[in-house]
Amino acid sequence: LAKQFSSFRHKVEASFSVDVDGKVANSENLYATLRQVYIERGEEGLDAQLKYAFYGHVAGSRFTKSDIQNQKEMADLRYPAEWFPATRRMHRTIHLHVGPTNSGKTYHALKRLEEADSGVYAGPLRLLAHEVYTRMNAKGKRCTLVTGEERRIPDEKADFTTGLSSCTVEMVPLSRIVDVAVIDEIQMINNPERGWAWTQALLGVRATELHLCGEDRTVPLIRELAAAVGDKLEIHRYERLSPLEMMRESLDGDLKKLRKGDCVVSFSVMGIHALRKEIERTTGRKVAIVYGSLPPETRAQQARLFNDPDNEYDYLVASDAIGMGLNLSIKRIIFETSQRFNGYERQTLKVADIKQIAGRAGRYRTAAQATQDTASEAAQDLSAAKGESAEDVAAAPNASATEDLGTVRLPRPPRSQNVGYVTTLEKFDFPIVDTAMKSEPEPIMTAGLFPPAAIIERFASYFPPETPFGYILLRLHEISLVHPRFYLCGLKDQLSIADVIQPVKNLTTNDRIIFCAAPAAIRDENGKTLLKALAHCVAEQKGGGLLDIPEFKLDVLDREPSRSREYLGALESLHKGLVLYLWLSYRFAGVFNTRPLAFHVKGLVEDAIENALSKFSYNETTRQRLRVAREKNVLKNLKTEIPLGEAAQERRLETNTPLAQLGLDSEPKQEESAPSSGDHFSGEADTEILEPMEDEGLGGESVNMARNALRTSMESDPSAESADESVSE
Repeated sequence: LAKQFSSFRHKVEASFSVDVDGKVANSENLYATLRQVYIERGEEGLDAQLKYAFYGHVAGSRFTKSDIQNQKEMADLRYPAEWFPATRRMHRTIHLHVGPTNSGKTYHALKRLEEADSGVYAGPLRLLAHEVYTRMNAKGKRCTLVTGEERRIPDEKADFTTGLSSCTVEMVPLSRIVDVAVIDEIQMINNPERGWAWTQALLGVRATELHLCGEDRTVPLIRELAAAVGDKLEIHRYERLSPLEMMRESLDGDLKKLRKGDCVVSFSVMGIHALRKEIERTTGRKVAIVYGSLPPETRAQQARLFNDPDNEYDYLVASDAIGMGLNLSIKRIIFETSQRFNGYERQTLKVADIKQIAGRAGRYRTAAQATQDTASEAAQDLSAAKGESAEDVAAAPNASATEDLGTVRLPRPPRSQNVGYVTTLEKFDFPIVDTAMKSEPEPIMTAGLFPPAAIIERFASYFPPETPFGYILLRLHEISLVHPRFYLCGLKDQLSIADVIQPVKNLTTNDRIIFCAAPAAIRDENGKTLLKALAHCVAEQKGGGLLDIPEFKLDVLDREPSRSREYLGALESLHKGLVLYLWLSYRFAGVFNTRPLAFHVKGLVEDAIENALSKFSYNETTRQRLRVAREKNVLKNLKTEIPLGEAAQERRLETNTPLAQLGLDSEPKQEESAPSSGDHFSGEADTEILEPMEDEGLGGESVNMARNALRTSMESDPSAESADESVSE
């Protein structure tokens, strides 16, 4: 084993191939992979990646040619359509509704769902699934709700096997035959971590009519997928129902420049509450707040307060979840920042994300307009679930395609008075948002995949029983054969979860697969300890009552409310643990059998969080410190992502000059990203309550720092016993 480690060390050091500019010479080598993991996940992620690389080095030397051939055959993922044979026997018609925000595309899809006897809506957020569930039932259409952590039925006559269902996209029922299915935000099929769920729903849902709603750049990919499976495709194109304009300048940090109908977008729950208090103190007017983890009833109440044009709630502070929908009468979108924290580092918002959030502007109505509006029934229409104006949509002519691959373009309605505006709170963020608004994201040409549980289970059978499950997942990803039309979604949290529960005995492979898909918070020791305790409950098939698990720190609810980060962090950790418990209770119902109590405690925690955050605010010193830190981070990212000289950078930050006017040769890198309040691998993960302090986070480390960390991680040999056990004969 010592010889094997020595050869592995030489292999890693030999991959340290860096050119004179500090760039990795070969992006495919081991060092490039390890460096990227270090940048994204820090030393902990680097340690895990080195461990898996060593497992692979040792195990690879022991695999016979026959073993390798069998593994490769099992890892052949080129034809995912064949994973759903029952669906392939159906003759489906796919209706692809494409257009910008507030164009009516979701309105038409949901109207068709409303007319159906059986159907399913699949959205990217619990927030949207709940909106559709509520509005369908309000219209007398019995509809159930299915998300990772919650199941609801409108009355005792309803069930989950008939009628209509509203769910998050990961929970789409693939065994039911329905008349109509609506898959929302289809462009997320290209999401690096969650894209597999949209692919699975698209290829697997058993619907006579399948309606896909999303951006126009998905058309080439959907054409190919429809042709590959033999489905009829009809394309419906829409144009925006109201104009959207970028303002000429930012607010320059002055909250007194806010106007009635403004929405300030923030990317942390603490930031949302702090901004609310500061705006109310500065303007003397009330502020409504909306973000994904608010209880549905509270969220609806806040939306109603903001939408009422004749009260004192003039402003809204919200998370980027508004980009995915909600019926909010917003006149102007104001970005508090052009960056968000992804759990490891702050990243500049992607072009597609900026445009989707910005597109929610333009729904504002004055008190006079609201009084004159007699379309009360239309105002309650299902289109409101996506923030689309039912009255505007109804005014646009309707049409339908009648031939294969037909395309229908709905003409632009007359220019509305509801012009939407977009700007930023700070001057240094303005050029980034301005450039994004003038840019077009690249066409989406690939769809995400993740191996089904049956394939993972069979693949795992080729390895010795003590082989770490994380390595099995990584090995499957490494050798998988994928069609150029697809890509494998990344293994981020799954590997970490697999490592945490690896020491737990008596878990079946299927148990480990389920846990790796769970919304587990494993970035702190409390989360890891709780996850391991829950895994022990499953392994032992007992002890799953909420009060029987001491790792749930319920005593925090007895503490005096505080605005400290420690108190809020404890509440957030408990909340995430309860979400995990509820999620697992639907997969291991016989073990985790106190679901009603968990829902009750979850409500208490949410109330405690709201109470603590409602008292939180930024003083001017704190706000100035955050502004300076964000400006530095924006500048750092510009140097990393854009070939921009120092003089141009200074000029860009001092003025509101767009990138194109600074003589740049290229645009910022355009990639897909999930919203910060978007879903976890298994379902939506809420916007973070606490962002790290400004000196926390990892982004922007130099090549030398990464190399030093690599060498530090390898100073001591791994445990010979554990390594030998993992690849035992």
